[in-house]
Amino acid sequence: MKTRLLTLLLFVALLLTAAPAASAADEGTAATVAAAAAAVTEAAKPALDSGDTAWMITAAALVLFMTLPGLALFYGGLVRSKNVLSVLMQCFGIASVMTVLWVVYGYSLAFNGEGMVKDTINLHSFIGGLGTAFLSGVTLESVTGTIPEPVFVMFQLTFAIITPALIVGAFAERMKFSAMMLFSVLWFTFAYLPVCHMAWAGDLVDTFGLFGGWGVLDFAGGTVVHINAGIAGLVACVMVGRRLGHGSENMRPHSVVLTLVGAAMLWVGWFGFNAGSALAANATAGMAMLVTQVATATAAASWMFIEWVVRGKPTAVGVATGAVAGLVAITPASGTAGPLGGLLIGAASAVCCYLAATVLKAKLGYDDSLDVFGVHGVGASWGPSSPGCARTQPWGCRTG
Repeated sequence: MKTRLLTLLLFVALLLTAAPAASAADEGTAATVAAAAAAVTEAAKPALDSGDTAWMITAAALVLFMTLPGLALFYGGLVRSKNVLSVLMQCFGIASVMTVLWVVYGYSLAFNGEGMVKDTINLHSFIGGLGTAFLSGVTLESVTGTIPEPVFVMFQLTFAIITPALIVGAFAERMKFSAMMLFSVLWFTFAYLPVCHMAWAGDLVDTFGLFGGWGVLDFAGGTVVHINAGIAGLVACVMVGRRLGHGSENMRPHSVVLTLVGAAMLWVGWFGFNAGSALAANATAGMAMLVTQVATATAAASWMFIEWVVRGKPTAVGVATGAVAGLVAITPASGTAGPLGGLLIGAASAVCCYLAATVLKAKLGYDDSLDVFGVHGVGASWGPSSPGCARTQPWGCRTG
């Protein structure tokens, strides 16, 4: 009996001695597991890329430069001298108001992907929610791809600024500032934001927007920006009616110099528009920049030769308009077209837009003051539908 008792006591003593060591070992194992889990979690987080971030900050500045002062000067030179300040003020006013609306609800309705389901059409396929209203959740730590989310917000804001500003050219010289601002706010809310959401919202993998599910190619805004603005401009100018004296008074551009300077700024800023839409400093951005240059130069040269044949000599306004037509047409295809595709799209856009801005407008009798529909609506419609941007066509396109 005493032997058994001594054996039991000895066993208990051994357990008590081993317990601290076992506990320490367990704690060490738990700490190791926790550290490993933390490392895995950290590795799973999207990694910021300083090169991508620097490029996207630059691209955002370039796209804003397209509106202020690029588009403002381009439009300002095309109108009569008495309306120059009005056009510039409209561009500044739109840039200011759209920025406020983008922060309050625009970014959320455009890019909030909550409720979107792959291969399922519901309300959230057409418009986002208000979960990120007032940029709630957009912090120093939030990331979109390899760039900070605040940079992505700013980049997309510049698109939301220039799109309603483009429409101004359709009814230039005949709408009050207050009416123009009200129209811009309503159009931004009920037209731009839904189309933007349908084209670009989602996680870019499984829920890439309604248009992506339909196979629509819109790399940098052919649908969201240019077709959207072009159709709105056509409807607006028809509803407002013609300018007083249209067809009987001289309404020639008052300063071709301003128009050419503005067009040059648009040309340079457009590299941020198209190449920036890669959201990274990579090969796609580089190719987008190249095809943008090729298509724009081809369109400008083609428009120049068309005028040379039709009118006997080229005009400065024509060359500037041709360049913008090429910029517009290559925009939706800039992520898929190659250099040969850029040549084709640029040349074809010059022909299509020239006919729309001259023959079609004269035939139908609408007063699209600065050819917003003729250039943006028609040019962007050609870009996505042309064989130059179809992945399966042998027009110098890339298939990746």
